[in-house]
Amino acid sequence: MEKFNPNDIGIPNGNFFGLPYTVGESETVLLPVTWDVTTSYASGTAKGPQAMLDASLQIDLFDELVPQVWKRKIATLPFSGEIENMNGRGRAMAEQVMESLAKGEDPAGLIHKVSEVNSLSERLNEYVYSTCRQYLDEGKRVGVVGGEHSVPFGYIMALAERYQDFGILHIDAHADLRRAYEGFTYSHASIMYNVLDRIPQVSRICQVAVRDFCSDEYDIMCGDGRVRSFTDRALHRDKFLGKSWDSICGNIIGVLPEKVYISFDIDGLSASLAPNTGTPVPGGLSFREADYLLEKLSLSGREVIGFDLCEVAPGSEGEWDANVGSRVLFRLCLC
Repeated sequence: MEKFNPNDIGIPNGNFFGLPYTVGESETVLLPVTWDVTTSYASGTAKGPQAMLDASLQIDLFDELVPQVWKRKIATLPFSGEIENMNGRGRAMAEQVMESLAKGEDPAGLIHKVSEVNSLSERLNEYVYSTCRQYLDEGKRVGVVGGEHSVPFGYIMALAERYQDFGILHIDAHADLRRAYEGFTYSHASIMYNVLDRIPQVSRICQVAVRDFCSDEYDIMCGDGRVRSFTDRALHRDKFLGKSWDSICGNIIGVLPEKVYISFDIDGLSASLAPNTGTPVPGGLSFREADYLLEKLSLSGREVIGFDLCEVAPGSEGEWDANVGSRVLFRLCLC
């Protein structure tokens, strides 16, 4: 620490942003989860955590609004080889299921493979739950770095043991309210359905920039009082009618309770910022719009009890997705 200079180049040391802190002395720990078993359009999000870790060394450790930001004690937990191996096995089986369904084959013949994938997902949930619970017990805040968007479920379960009432700020292109999508109970498209179904401590899910959902999901969005959706269409209509982004952000934050968990799927941003994400959709927030929303949330007096960033997938050329993802992660760490 005595030799650390935040103005120098980033040095690879296993920590996001090249920060010099150990897990023991940290205030926030980042848990990378290399998982893309149920990604239904394109795989690759399992490679997101490492790609973002590499790209994060290019971020300047300075922020106009946070004095001496580099003194925030943020450390990174080791990558799990066991999770990586499980992901490889699960992805292979899930792809077989998806291919069979796309061909219109009888789902009854897929029960065994679906069951195996669900079993692996349950083991993943237990890993995330137990790991996050350990560090929550030590008084640390945790940030989960995915991986597909199913991975934070275990973390939200751990938070529900500590907080009897909290909300989720859910930034995403998708509503993620499908029940067992493609037969997978813990699909990336099902995490918010599972939260509503199994975690009653979550009193509000505030969705921002959602723009791709089915009629069943829309029924939940409109019919479940715990869900408030600021769809991408509605956000842009308000802007076209002359409303300021500041006032729109105030409306979004106004529906959230005192304690807030942030679940940030990178495809909530414009597809130009994350073109290789698992399921890109036209539209979405600009980086500055998302950044301002997070800044306004921080200034609102609400307590951010945890966060995740998911669905970043590196492209075959360049590191644009990882660059953007690591900068979003940096902003989440400052909330």
